[in-house]
Amino acid sequence: MDVWRLSLPVTCPVHPRTGRSKRDSICVCASTTKASVRKLDLLVNWVRNRNQPVQSQSSKKKAMPATIEYSSEAPARISSTGDYSRLPKHMLLPNQRPDYLRLILTSRVYDIVKETPLVRATGLSTRLGNDIWLKREDLHQVFSFKIRGAYNFMAHLSPDERWKGVITCSAGNHAQGVAMAGASLGIPCTIVMPIGTPGIKVRNVERLGGKAVLHGTDFDEAKAECARLAAQHGLVFVPPYDDPLVIAGQGTVGMEILKQLPRDIELDGIFAAVGGGGLCAGISEYVKRIGTPGIKVVGVETKDGDAMEKSLAAGQRVTLSEVGPFSDGTAVKIVGEEPFRICKELLDGVVKADTDEICAAIKDIFEETRSVTEPAGALALAGLKRYIIDNNLIGAQRRFVAVVSGANMNFDRLRFVAERAELGEGREALLSVEVDERPGSFIALHSIIHPRATTEFMYRYSAPIGLPVNGSNGVSPYKAHIFLSFRLQATTPAARQQEIRQLLEQMKNQGMKGTDISDDELAKGHLRYMIGGHSTVNDERLFRFEFPERPGALRKFLLGIHSGWNISLFNYRNNGADLARILAGIQVPPNEYPEFEEFLTKLGYPYVEETQNPIYRSFLRSGGSSGDSTPTKEIHLSLP
Repeated sequence: MDVWRLSLPVTCPVHPRTGRSKRDSICVCASTTKASVRKLDLLVNWVRNRNQPVQSQSSKKKAMPATIEYSSEAPARISSTGDYSRLPKHMLLPNQRPDYLRLILTSRVYDIVKETPLVRATGLSTRLGNDIWLKREDLHQVFSFKIRGAYNFMAHLSPDERWKGVITCSAGNHAQGVAMAGASLGIPCTIVMPIGTPGIKVRNVERLGGKAVLHGTDFDEAKAECARLAAQHGLVFVPPYDDPLVIAGQGTVGMEILKQLPRDIELDGIFAAVGGGGLCAGISEYVKRIGTPGIKVVGVETKDGDAMEKSLAAGQRVTLSEVGPFSDGTAVKIVGEEPFRICKELLDGVVKADTDEICAAIKDIFEETRSVTEPAGALALAGLKRYIIDNNLIGAQRRFVAVVSGANMNFDRLRFVAERAELGEGREALLSVEVDERPGSFIALHSIIHPRATTEFMYRYSAPIGLPVNGSNGVSPYKAHIFLSFRLQATTPAARQQEIRQLLEQMKNQGMKGTDISDDELAKGHLRYMIGGHSTVNDERLFRFEFPERPGALRKFLLGIHSGWNISLFNYRNNGADLARILAGIQVPPNEYPEFEEFLTKLGYPYVEETQNPIYRSFLRSGGSSGDSTPTKEIHLSLP
């Protein structure tokens, strides 16, 4: 046996923490047989090549930049971790696909996390007539399940990869999972975020030991910088979902559910939020191999972020043109390649929930646990409730689990959540009611609503100045338009619709005209916070915009307004998200419509024209003008 010391001309990087380069010599013990010499040659070539920059596998150009984490496309695979090359042969099935059961059972997750509780939601179970359980993934140290996949991936890195460090691009739960895993494993972590990232997210990463690099005005630019740093320094990119080791880490959630559920309970379904698809893929791989055949695994997406549902329907991954920002933890335009392959084979379906339903689920979880989850964390429960309603399962005594996936809630969002939760639960109704402008009309309307609790009642006298209170135009009394909201007595969706129909019929019999506007976004998001009355504004067109919550966004809009275009109405509300919702009335003469349309296109912000919305015309508009002929338009763009 000979001992050889090899000095190789290798360019070694500087260690991110110590500032020192690694020694460029190694000691090898080997015999002098031909086979041993051949192995030594391979070793030399490996050492020579191990520091070559890794090229990004994603060369797809982005049409528009993005303001939320994965709103333009799935994160680029910056290293070769997207394939199965990291997996040892005994972890592959005969068809060379990963053996996820083995990967989950041998995962390194429990080096750092403890099993999270599976608790029965007593109140929800009683109300829905089914056995509802909550898997409390919000109780991790980083308040999210993301630590599972990040740690399992990083724990399998080679010593050389650990020494160089890892990198990722994230400002959310994945960033915190990577930072905490790095601190536990002694791996330097670099987290790239856009410059406008809220300070609390930056501090959370630094508190956990990660190095935050702020670059670019949006996630497109941050991703590009992440790829550049990874290639320059030989850093391993930690994917948020599109990797077998990450999926296996998330799959331990499914393993714990089957382990923790009482033995006498036969589970009917598990519901989990879908962003990139890693969580659903991991749970499906374990449950479909170990659980009873009747257990369904159902993914839950938002109605404005349904990449998985569209992909499954098309039989291939589909890229959305845009995604809604409210559930930012699942705001992904294209699902991961490996999660999609798994979900196409194993996932039993996808349910979609809207913003109001998510807010109601946040409230449900709070009432059960006294914990406040983020929107993505409550998405699974919102989908479970929607599934029960759509399939007429109220009172069916089925057994379901919803994965509460995270609780990194922005405190500023709580007001918005509280305001919309009652609507999402179907416990509150919003009505627009037209009554005669005369004494006694209010009490007559309230008598119809009584004894229900009134939550809002807004009215502004809008008859011509100087007209008697009970006046008319000589033909018929002037009409008053009332914005009214109240709590319903019904407890099921069918009973809710019946109760509202009965109330509208009673109003009609009293000479009133009532309209249910509970689903009208203009009414819910803006009108209920505005005061005033009817106004005749010539050539007014009304728009709802979504602006990025960052310095300069509003100024960009105002500077683009033509000097001859007057802003006649403006309402702005910060709902605690990365996007602000703005309602604006703009006076545009018909002959300048082409120029105005060009301005809207160059502005690059998503908008919906509400000029023909009946709610606008009932509460804010008086008379007609040339602007009334404009059609309603809805435009969705990726935000700059």
